[in-house]
Amino acid sequence: MKNKSKSGKLVTSVAIILSALGLTYTPLPGLQRTLVIVSGTELQEPLQQLEAKFEQANPNIKLDLKFQGSQEIVNNYIDQKNDFKPAVLIPANGEIVTQLSDRFKATNNAEPFYDSPQPVAKTMLVGIAWPERGKVLFPNGRFQWLRIEQAMLAGDWEKLGGAKDWGSFDFVTTDPTRSNSGQLTLNLWAQSKIGTNLNSASLNDPSVRSLFSLVKKSVYQPPRSTDILLQEFIAKGPNDADVATVYESIALSRWQQSAINQSKPYKIYYLDPSIETTATAVIVRRDVNTATANAARKFLNFLIQPEQQAVLVQYGFRPVSNALDIKTVPNSPWNQNIPGAEVKPNINILQPSSNQINTEIQRLWERAN
Repeated sequence: MKNKSKSGKLVTSVAIILSALGLTYTPLPGLQRTLVIVSGTELQEPLQQLEAKFEQANPNIKLDLKFQGSQEIVNNYIDQKNDFKPAVLIPANGEIVTQLSDRFKATNNAEPFYDSPQPVAKTMLVGIAWPERGKVLFPNGRFQWLRIEQAMLAGDWEKLGGAKDWGSFDFVTTDPTRSNSGQLTLNLWAQSKIGTNLNSASLNDPSVRSLFSLVKKSVYQPPRSTDILLQEFIAKGPNDADVATVYESIALSRWQQSAINQSKPYKIYYLDPSIETTATAVIVRRDVNTATANAARKFLNFLIQPEQQAVLVQYGFRPVSNALDIKTVPNSPWNQNIPGAEVKPNINILQPSSNQINTEIQRLWERAN
């Protein structure tokens, strides 16, 4: 009887130990925290890849990823148009974060974020074109805004020296009222037009207003985000989309897809100057308690670690730390002989324009006809 009693106690003790160990690895019901992350669409694929890894390392935190155009992120959050409560916002650049902060403070008289904004990944605006079209449009191999404008005015490829069966010239960019890349496109194009940096006065120059009107008439139903634009560009092919402006990251990561879908993949053209844009994350205060904010900090710290930065490099982003060599990352797109891709392009890199300039660009676009 004593042996049976001892055996029973032993089984009970082992069960308790196993239960305790199980609690270490299995989240208790009701204690799992859902973290809603709203990111620009350019980060969609790498974040989806990293989601499972983060949740495995943090079993009490479940990620709920949402994706919107970067300007939409701001507008939807400020105007409370989402049917969910985000904890982390990751628009495409820091100036959009500043815009969000200014607008929130203006209407709420309160600090919008828990911590300072956290840079996550870098990229820049580039041009892409199908190879035969690119040779005709840019005979010197360099992207030129003037040639795009001339092509828009000409209307069809035959007038530009292209084949008659190429049909109309079709340039694509995103909607600048919804997407950061569309704002960058108009910003750089306007700077090229007037030969100087933009300010409120230069944006009112008649040549800039005329340019915005031409682009708005020429770009039919601009997509709301850069990733949607590139997917449509690849699916439509040369007869419906000839040249586009997109992020370098997404141009690199989707290049293989263009090689599969079309007989010849597109070529990348570096703009000179271009604008570097840094995807920047913030933990918002509205409807986010301290425990959720702490979970969000874990996620942001996870994203900037070398292992995750390497994943972002595999998707064409440049890391926020210069210590990581993009050429040494396994499966780096800079090692895949993508036409036009350069590790260190010989171009001038500008910082994003101020919130005021971006707002003026949106207003000018909305007024253009």
